[in-house]
Amino acid sequence: MARIIAISNQKGGVGKTTTAINLAASLAAAEMRTLLLDLDSQGNATSGLGIQKGTYERSTYHALVYGEPLSSVPVPTEMESLFLAPASRELVGLTLELAQEADRDRRLRELLRSLEDDYDYILIDCPPSLDLLTVNALVAADSVLIPIQCEYFALEGISELVETVRQIRRQRNSDLEIEGVLITMWDERTNLAQQVHADLQSFFGSKMFETKIPRNIRLGEAPSHGQPILLYDIRSKGAASYIRLAKEVINARTKKGPGPGAERTARHAGS
Repeated sequence: MARIIAISNQKGGVGKTTTAINLAASLAAAEMRTLLLDLDSQGNATSGLGIQKGTYERSTYHALVYGEPLSSVPVPTEMESLFLAPASRELVGLTLELAQEADRDRRLRELLRSLEDDYDYILIDCPPSLDLLTVNALVAADSVLIPIQCEYFALEGISELVETVRQIRRQRNSDLEIEGVLITMWDERTNLAQQVHADLQSFFGSKMFETKIPRNIRLGEAPSHGQPILLYDIRSKGAASYIRLAKEVINARTKKGPGPGAERTARHAGS
């Protein structure tokens, strides 16, 4: 059964979509059959994997609003084990369109039931807000991965996200966990980065990933070429960091016990 991970932070510019693309690609490179769902109306995860907006018949919008099978949405990518459920601009109006629907916050959860046995990992790239799309992702997910940039303003609002996770646990998804907090755009030379990291470590403790994603020019260039960093420049520091992150994610799942795909998971966790 797939492990479903929502990648969320309501603050933009913290590396959320970069993490969604490159963690998905790194899991796929480890022979994990992986699906990336783009729930952001900007569609950056879609274009970042080389899928031109508007070249596909169905998007995550069609599944959420019209109830079309989610299995009809994914498209292949350059990587054999990585598939993408693309976004469309129409997602921007989804909250209003579903405002009167009783199941508006559970739609994604129901749609994903039909795909859970088809993938090892399903990653959800959430919009940079705590709107209905993000709530749908958190209700559907097993866990939430939180990317945070080591700057002062990045800390603002993190308590709001944590409180949202707590509310989702209490009211809609009692199994929701924090997969981990990921430091992005890391520059160990600055005192501010060191201080923010210390504050986060004090608050989140063992939920902090050991991997930190450095500031890396090649990592920033890759989306403009429609490729994850593994395909654009596998020798870069950015690629090495996301490979380490994928190993952490796989290792954490292995410790939770066996399940579908456990043999592949255990093999690559040790590689």
